[in-house]
Amino acid sequence: MADFEVRKTENKGWGIFALRDFAVDELIESAPVIIMSAEEMILLNDTKLHDYIFHWEGGTCCMAMGYVPVFNHAAPSNCEYYQDYTEGIIEVKTVKGVKIGEELTINYNGDSTTQKEVWFKTA
Repeated sequence: MADFEVRKTENKGWGIFALRDFAVDELIESAPVIIMSAEEMILLNDTKLHDYIFHWEGGTCCMAMGYVPVFNHAAPSNCEYYQDYTEGIIEVKTVKGVKIGEELTINYNGDSTTQKEVWFKTA
């Protein structure tokens, strides 16, 4: 049985929701990535995929497989994502306790606590 489910939110499209309580520093998702060049990132920036890619090392970008692209933005968030350049994966871990039924979120700016604006209007 999965520890989370994907379902529609009221105003953010799809989201990830806890099916159990999570403690701090629990791994939610570990997903391989597809790495793309800086030139491909420029092309992707003009598509809807722009909102789902992550900056990667060396001016490249990546698309995470699995459920990573479905996590919605929040500031502050209850999870953070970690990029492992050696293994070619992105991991999502809790940074605070999460109760069953809560949406699991990441901050698209990387750090869970930053209040830096993102490129879209937030709810």
